[in-house]
Amino acid sequence: MSRDDRLILVDWEDPELPIKKQSELLSLNRSSLYYKPVLPSPREIMIKHRLDELYTKYPFYGSRRMTYLLNQEGVMINRKAVQRHMREMGIQGIHPGPNLSKRYRNQYVYPYLLRNLAITYPNHVWGIDITYIRLRHGWMYLAAIIDWYSRYVISWSLEQTLEIELITQTVNDALTQARPEIMNSDQGSHFTSPHYLDLLKEKSVKISMDGKNRALDNIITERLWRSVKYEEVYLKDYANPRDARRGIDNYLNLYNHERPHQSLGYQTPASVYHQG
Repeated sequence: MSRDDRLILVDWEDPELPIKKQSELLSLNRSSLYYKPVLPSPREIMIKHRLDELYTKYPFYGSRRMTYLLNQEGVMINRKAVQRHMREMGIQGIHPGPNLSKRYRNQYVYPYLLRNLAITYPNHVWGIDITYIRLRHGWMYLAAIIDWYSRYVISWSLEQTLEIELITQTVNDALTQARPEIMNSDQGSHFTSPHYLDLLKEKSVKISMDGKNRALDNIITERLWRSVKYEEVYLKDYANPRDARRGIDNYLNLYNHERPHQSLGYQTPASVYHQG
């Protein structure tokens, strides 16, 4: 349970419970229960939502082109500000949270193992990635693991911050179901962290990473994100994290078990994954 979820429980489940008792039950410092987060400005939300739309359509665009497109649309912003927003959104590498260390970055980059590889059975290759999910008054981050052979989403997590637990929870959930031969990711700092890498090494999973600034090396997962955005997120207006979780959960169940895929001969990912 995230800190934000614990605070939701405090706010909604038993508002009459004394603060001291609430803090003891949730193992929180009492002062944290008085914390009121500063909401992002409407302009910041608008810019990040538009950057998300542009990146979903053009995953190979960098900050220079993004700045140009925003300016052409009448959003006057400089490249430095666009770069900051993109880092915070996880578009150019994953913005490190307080539990990550940059010194690990170069030491733990692995080669890309999938070039010219024929992926011929379920659990041969999994891909993991993070994407931005917009809310009416903010945003969240969705991490998912997808089986590249069947397009089946093995596990996913949705959180309000880019803490490393977003990734470790997703990986742990997936590894309780099966074990891939290869796990592919980008070179973001979550995926070069020992917290992530050690989970795979313990299960003897080969580690593969996209080339630097090569979004299309992870093309299967990028296609998943486009489907999630165009068929679910952009059609909705999530009022809060609870709405987002419900919507994403419903959509990914449909994606796995009901939505036929042309690339699979119009079978569903679940049927192909489990047949294998």
